[in-house]
Amino acid sequence: MTSPEQPTAVLPGEVRMPLLGFGTWQATGEAGYDAVLAALDAGYRHIDTATMYGNEREVGRAVKESGLRREDVFITTKLPPEAVGRERETIEASLAALDTDYVDLWLIHWPPTSPGEGIPVWRELLAARDENMARAVGVSNHSIDQIDELIQATEENPAVNQIRWNPTLYDRHVLAAHRDRGVVLEGYSPLRDTDLSDPVLVRIAAAHNASPAQVVLRWHIDHEIVVIPKSVHPDRIRANADVFRFSLSAEEMRDIDALGT
Repeated sequence: MTSPEQPTAVLPGEVRMPLLGFGTWQATGEAGYDAVLAALDAGYRHIDTATMYGNEREVGRAVKESGLRREDVFITTKLPPEAVGRERETIEASLAALDTDYVDLWLIHWPPTSPGEGIPVWRELLAARDENMARAVGVSNHSIDQIDELIQATEENPAVNQIRWNPTLYDRHVLAAHRDRGVVLEGYSPLRDTDLSDPVLVRIAAAHNASPAQVVLRWHIDHEIVVIPKSVHPDRIRANADVFRFSLSAEEMRDIDALGT
């Protein structure tokens, strides 16, 4: 399937990250492989995995067997907490499993527990970027204070912070803090904790001949927030990708934002 031109966030180094990605947490083995292949067939061009997910090999095989060019698929993986101190060994293992020379984005999956512990880890990610093993590097599950600690120590801003995000978690101050620092906000579990029967979402969905889930995903995209829904069901994978035929009005965006207040 030919993918339409999709909106992207621009990361440092002119790296373009599609705003719609496919999450692969809990998608392992052949089911994971099949899900990623279905996602790529449905038009996704951004696949999110992690060493912790245990599915990098299946993700790499699906990308390879999709028939798409490597440069047309944005791949994210993440460094698990237990690999701190073994960053280079871990990224090399990820690249081998994914069967690729580079990832488009490498993230610190979880912040260390003590202040200052994340700085040497962050320096290792920057080194991997400088050696072209990752086109961009960032963090996941980090607070603004933890991001500031990394910036102050290295004068290098994480390209991305991947955090749990959905309409009920919407906080314009958190979004603004990321924007002020040039850090792209990426939301995971966009549908998991969302009440898809909420009257606001149902009303807006009906106005666009869409589902409430599609409205939630479009809300992220219209905020220029990267979003990575996950599913192993082909029909749901296709439905989650079908969010580029409509957009939300400013009033509809405000109504959804209000679910977080």
